[in-house]
Amino acid sequence: MVPPTSLLTKLKVQLKLSIARLRMVQQKDEAVSKQQRRAMSTLLEAGKIESARIRVENIIRSDILTELHEILELYCELLLARTGLMEGPVCDPGLEEAVKSIIYAAPRTEIKELQNVRQLLVEKYGKEFTVNVMEGPKGQVSEKVLRKLEVRPPGQELVEGYLEEIARTYGVDYPSKPSDPGAPPDYLDDDDEPSSGGQAQKNLEEPILADGGNKGAKEDQLSRATPPRNFGPASPLRVNPPSPSTDNPHPRVKVGTLDLKPSKKMETANKGGTESKGPVGGTIPDVDELAKRFAALKK
Repeated sequence: MVPPTSLLTKLKVQLKLSIARLRMVQQKDEAVSKQQRRAMSTLLEAGKIESARIRVENIIRSDILTELHEILELYCELLLARTGLMEGPVCDPGLEEAVKSIIYAAPRTEIKELQNVRQLLVEKYGKEFTVNVMEGPKGQVSEKVLRKLEVRPPGQELVEGYLEEIARTYGVDYPSKPSDPGAPPDYLDDDDEPSSGGQAQKNLEEPILADGGNKGAKEDQLSRATPPRNFGPASPLRVNPPSPSTDNPHPRVKVGTLDLKPSKKMETANKGGTESKGPVGGTIPDVDELAKRFAALKK
């Protein structure tokens, strides 16, 4: 029988080698998977959908195997960190799942270092322990490991999901399966009750307010309202600006309700426009002249 110390030493060495080997295999599988995905995008771009659906199963299986290697790598790291619990002849409860999962999954992989770890674990815990694990893995081996080791074709949804993801990654137009729209949704405002929606809208638009609320609303509306032009006392002097056209270039001046008309002297001056040296159409009287005219009217 091999002494426990030398067996644990060998186990540590093989666990380290297994971890390094598993990581190397994962990196290689990821590189191969990228090449396969690129080739799959070429098939999708060429319109070979049926061929792509068959070949994508290899990519799915490769991803499942990579996930299994990741789980086994974690179990190897756990055993390497807890080798102090493996000195006794009985497997520690904290290590049972990792030990049994490696014993069950190692023969189903191509990792030679992992198979060496399994051989040392069988030698450590005995053949009866190993037979019990191999014959009844359920309840002893990790459920994740059992699912990854199942040999069955992938589902249609998984295949379509992979193809859509590959097409999206490489910018390929993949005709995804149209979804069933199903029955139309039931609307609350149907044709049988046309007045319910209108009544609800009316209630929303006209809420019931208290007296204070009505008063505040009225004040708010008054503050926003624009006052009319004839609101307040009228100015005694108002000058209408001339229109943009040349038909009425002279502004009219009103004092109260009295309309001031130009005098005969101004009309004579306006008629002889060609002889006048002033601006065309006469000049607008200034404030002093208007005041003089207003005083003359009072007399």
